[in-house]
Amino acid sequence: MSFRVKMEQTAKNKKSNIILALDFPFEKPENREKLFTKAEHTLEAVHPYICAVKFNRHLILPLGLFNGVQKLIEKVHDVGLMAIMDCKVNDIGSTNQTIADYYYAAGFDALIVNPFVGWEEGLKPVFDVARKLERGIILLVYMSHKAAWEGYGQTIHDTETCEKMLQYVSFAKKALKWDADGVVVGATYPERIREVCGILGKKIPIYSPGIGAQGGKIQSALKAGASYLIVGRTITLSENPAETAKEIRDLANECK
Repeated sequence: MSFRVKMEQTAKNKKSNIILALDFPFEKPENREKLFTKAEHTLEAVHPYICAVKFNRHLILPLGLFNGVQKLIEKVHDVGLMAIMDCKVNDIGSTNQTIADYYYAAGFDALIVNPFVGWEEGLKPVFDVARKLERGIILLVYMSHKAAWEGYGQTIHDTETCEKMLQYVSFAKKALKWDADGVVVGATYPERIREVCGILGKKIPIYSPGIGAQGGKIQSALKAGASYLIVGRTITLSENPAETAKEIRDLANECK
């Protein structure tokens, strides 16, 4: 069963399209055990209200991939959720393949990759590994921060069509061509979500980060075409993560 189908089923079973970004501020290395406990407790509190957990380097670096993080991935799976690694793979093919092999070996169900690196000797090896293992690939099409336009919003000359187009439009088209399992478009830019959704239709789901702390709005992101909402600091830094996650889940469900 493909990652795309598994995500759809998990969201349906959990009655939630919320993905928790399990990110925390810097902790001194000697506080790694405290950081692991914080991540574990947050996951235990909010898992009834989410469909997946997204990891970034916030936990990989201090806890170790095959130590604390792998234990957290097992807990994610034990409560019926999907685990996504936001590694933004963006190197030469052989390096990308090794990165993917390690993350998939640790148990991740999908990786987020950066299309800037291209296909041949770029992302193709990652897609090959993912298809072999029946894991997912999510393409980074437009980020959620203020300077995203400097890279993803620049105008390019498409060598295949000889047309001028915006970089993120090109990336959305590559997602279709490469048969990605999802794309990332920041919830802070609903107009970008709408435009990318117009390109992808219902073929590829849109994952939207930036809800809450960065200013992204649930209603506007969903109305524009987002399928999944990624929420981090609004939940992880909340005094009551479970209550906050439930409120966000309920509000998202009302907007569907």
